[in-house]
Amino acid sequence: MKGLLILMTHGLFISAFSQSMLRLSVDDCISYGLGNNEQLAITDYDKQIANLEVRETIAEGLPQATINGGLNYNYEIQKSLLDVSNFSDAPPGTEEEVAFGQDYDGNLVLEVNQLIFDGSYFVGLQAARTYRDLSSKDHIETQIDVVEAVSKAYYFALISVERLELVKANLARIDTLLSETIKMYEAGFAEKLEVDRIKVTYNNLKVDLSESTQLKELSEKLLKFQMGMDLNQNIELTENLDEVDVSMPLIPSSNFNYADRIEFSQLITGEQLKELDMKNNRSQYLPTLNANFSYGYNTATSDFDQLFTTSRWLNYGVIGLSASIPVFDGFMKRSRIQQNKLELKQLESEKSFLRKSIDIEIEESRITLTSQIETLEVQKQNVELARYIYDIAKVKYQQGVGSNLEVTDADTAFKEAQINYLDSVYEAKTSQIELKKALGILYTN
Repeated sequence: MKGLLILMTHGLFISAFSQSMLRLSVDDCISYGLGNNEQLAITDYDKQIANLEVRETIAEGLPQATINGGLNYNYEIQKSLLDVSNFSDAPPGTEEEVAFGQDYDGNLVLEVNQLIFDGSYFVGLQAARTYRDLSSKDHIETQIDVVEAVSKAYYFALISVERLELVKANLARIDTLLSETIKMYEAGFAEKLEVDRIKVTYNNLKVDLSESTQLKELSEKLLKFQMGMDLNQNIELTENLDEVDVSMPLIPSSNFNYADRIEFSQLITGEQLKELDMKNNRSQYLPTLNANFSYGYNTATSDFDQLFTTSRWLNYGVIGLSASIPVFDGFMKRSRIQQNKLELKQLESEKSFLRKSIDIEIEESRITLTSQIETLEVQKQNVELARYIYDIAKVKYQQGVGSNLEVTDADTAFKEAQINYLDSVYEAKTSQIELKKALGILYTN
């Protein structure tokens, strides 16, 4: 019962924690995502595996020691036909069956082997370390993708929150206008058509409110998914939309370092791996040399009781060198080296193509962001202008010198300007994120 109470208390604590509100900035979300995103966990395992593969390769060059032993019962001893006429008076060609061995035998031996020289081993060690570097760069690439995805998801969620608040404000404004128009209608200063027209706008806003609420919930779940957070965790975004930075990042005028782009850096590492592969194929023309040492005991007897008699176990030892010299392999290594040369040329072409692609991507992102910043400024001015037009139209209507239609048209234009502004903020911020990624400065480890 006590254990059950502890378990229930723990469960309630976890439930309460998951329902607590977390206030998060975009940097908070990025930090959380870098520590909890599942894709990053996968590439982190790849890094750990690569480190262990380096250790495995190093171990191949260290002494390899084994102890082997065994006991055998030779229930049918192998026999040979022996010509006994060579050492007896028996007639020539006389043969007898002779058994070489005894009913029981045993052995125990320690064997040690040490690699002295193998060109492939040393190249393989370099390749393993280079592969480890490639795994680290793959991990960095995933980190960059996580930063991009979390950043875009954060601003999408932030825009969704602002859109919901906007709809609520518009609904409150139209609700007030509807109440005032109903009173004017009841007092005989407005027509039923005017009331109905505003009701249509009011009902449409209620639909917008429902859709905006669902969009806010979906966008927040998407953000939590990109972060690797529990989807039921309550969060609150702390960024202020008016303070969102959409400025143009610094673009190098010349001598852009393409290695700042993780894709180019990965290609360079891949090129190094190909060079090491060619070096490995060339090293296979060289001989390999190994040293070996063994020391052991063996025994044999026809009496099982004597099998474990210490004095019957005879020791022996061997120290030696072994060499393997390649002579001819049907031009296999030559063909592999030719393949390596072609693969390196192919990688050089890929690097040239990637440079051009990066240049185009940077220029395209720069032009897009420049256009989005200009559009954002225009949309901001449109919001102020639409608000002014609506306020004037409402005052004129309240004073009896304007029409109800003029007010609803002005309200529609005001809402459209506000939505266009929110869309422009998101598009500008997204363009800025993409330009930073193109420049290789979105995330630096």
